[in-house]
Amino acid sequence: MEKKPVTHFLVGGIMGAITILSSVILIITDQIQNQSLGWISSALMLVALIYFIRDYGNTKNNQLTFGELFAFGFKSSAFATILILAFQVIFNLAFPEMQDKMLDIARQKMLEQNPQMPDDQVEMALGFTKKFFWPFVIGGTILGTLLFGAIGSLIGAAITKKNPPTPFQHA
Repeated sequence: MEKKPVTHFLVGGIMGAITILSSVILIITDQIQNQSLGWISSALMLVALIYFIRDYGNTKNNQLTFGELFAFGFKSSAFATILILAFQVIFNLAFPEMQDKMLDIARQKMLEQNPQMPDDQVEMALGFTKKFFWPFVIGGTILGTLLFGAIGSLIGAAITKKNPPTPFQHA
């Protein structure tokens, strides 16, 4: 029995679920400000993407080109981006107090980096951040997820064995 190849929707769903689940865990454990833990979900997403690109190539008997493998990975990342973005929007609309919490974290980081920063300068920076909160959330989610998706797709396509048929084999 031949193994059926995974679809980019399934892979994107798994990658999105990994990221969303890790975000929920960070929120519940009140570790949302811990950036090193945030990188773990990105690393897991990257590893999952590379694994599924290799699996996809193997189920197609490694007869795919680099471009076909990369396209599979990037489509998967694009679908994961849509899921993660939907989660971010729904979550931030359902829990508007998280925006205030993120602003408090930003205030703390600014004061840690520059303790002599005047209060009016801190308030001005936070006002700008609050004003452009949604563009930052949407743009950051899209850019970050697709950037990691492109990197993972490049790595996955590069390390997957490729033995594409030549045009003369089809004749």
